[in-house]
Amino acid sequence: MKILFVASEAMPFIRTGGLGDVAGALPKSFLKLGHDARVIIPFYKEEIKPAFRDTLRFVGSTTVQLGWRNQYCGVYEAVYDGITYYFVDNEYYFKRKGLYGHFDDAERFAFFSKAVLEALAVLDFFPDILHTNDWHTAMTPVFLDVNYRSDARYKDIKTVFTIHNIEFQGRYDQYILGDILGLPEEAHNIVINDGCVNYMKGGIESSSVVTTVSDTYATEILDPFYSYGLDSILSERKYKVFGVVNGIDTKLYDPAKDKALFVNFNSKTVAERKRENKKALCEMLNLSYDENRPMIAMVTRLTEQKGLDLVGAVIDEIMRADVQVVILGTGDWKYEAMLKRVEGEYPNKFRGILQFSSDLASKLYGASDLFLMPSKFEPCGLSQMIAMRYGSIPIVRETGGLKDTVEAYNPEAKTGRGFTFKTYNSYDMLDAVWRAYACFYDKDNWATVTENAMKGDYGWDASAKQYIKIYKNIK
Repeated sequence: MKILFVASEAMPFIRTGGLGDVAGALPKSFLKLGHDARVIIPFYKEEIKPAFRDTLRFVGSTTVQLGWRNQYCGVYEAVYDGITYYFVDNEYYFKRKGLYGHFDDAERFAFFSKAVLEALAVLDFFPDILHTNDWHTAMTPVFLDVNYRSDARYKDIKTVFTIHNIEFQGRYDQYILGDILGLPEEAHNIVINDGCVNYMKGGIESSSVVTTVSDTYATEILDPFYSYGLDSILSERKYKVFGVVNGIDTKLYDPAKDKALFVNFNSKTVAERKRENKKALCEMLNLSYDENRPMIAMVTRLTEQKGLDLVGAVIDEIMRADVQVVILGTGDWKYEAMLKRVEGEYPNKFRGILQFSSDLASKLYGASDLFLMPSKFEPCGLSQMIAMRYGSIPIVRETGGLKDTVEAYNPEAKTGRGFTFKTYNSYDMLDAVWRAYACFYDKDNWATVTENAMKGDYGWDASAKQYIKIYKNIK
């Protein structure tokens, strides 16, 4: 089966979040299953590191009609870990600092979505499955149906659209229907929702299948609380909505080989060597070290979605216990200010590191005992799976992928690999923190929950098989 994975970012070339991880890892699992899986992303000349940028080979060029514009589209390629990656080049749209948040994102990603289809002819590669992801690529199946189906080369392509986070939908003024999208009037209803052009709605309407990144999230987005206005659209089309939980790249996230750790370890050596990592991290962050004091970590965007309101409401109660807390991330100013305030009041026990660093993130996974992830909603989440692989026991709210990947620990049955709470309430979260805190001092149960967590299967192979089954069932 020929599969083209269409995304706005992909490891190892460019990554800002979980989508980049998925686009880098899932195609490799397809390849292992014997399928021809390739990836196409924009060519961000200012953001892709020179070491990768210099490996790209020019394939050819074409033009893309976007409303009244006729724009240049170059196509480059590179092969990495057996996967062929394609890059859509247009310096006006993509030679900039930052991937997202520009004033003309509607135009930039409409161009990319249509350029993907034009690139197929340049490459002479017409896939069986065109798998698009989030609003940035949601217009690809729309353009395919409206503009390309009459071409015999395109008529049999099946489309899959994956919702990684329904909060971000690509909503714009209807003015762009003609000026940018160039859609005929009879196609306007495909993308109109609540008086706006909505790219994600277009992807849902036009795709053969819609997937989300966990089973629970596939159900949650049918509810107005989670859907951000798309619940009626999805409910009417739930026959084609499926949930497939994400995995992680287990070669990339491996505590036995991760060069960022102070000391590597596996499930047999975790007890002793996690203490060594914690001691070294404490020295690095100028925190006092005590092997009998649990360290709670968060590696997160500092946003409401990630549960920072819950943390802020009870952080002083947590800090009065014999714990250390380290939070790594950037985001909303009010949460950054909260972390600075807490660090000022508890300088020997708390660190708020207002940056993102993959090196520091690995060090935190390797050193921490507990990993807090109290999300308001979480389509899948990767951090909880990385944490478990590194023997950092998650404390999570039962939502989305957190519910699907973190089974609550049962001390009687010795099953489960984390601590959970249900309602979005700071004291329910705090109860889970105290349960985890107590378990840390029960050495037998702590050893069991750690072993359970580290031996879990968090790879992509099972998920890839589910996707292939979905692909094959598309009529």
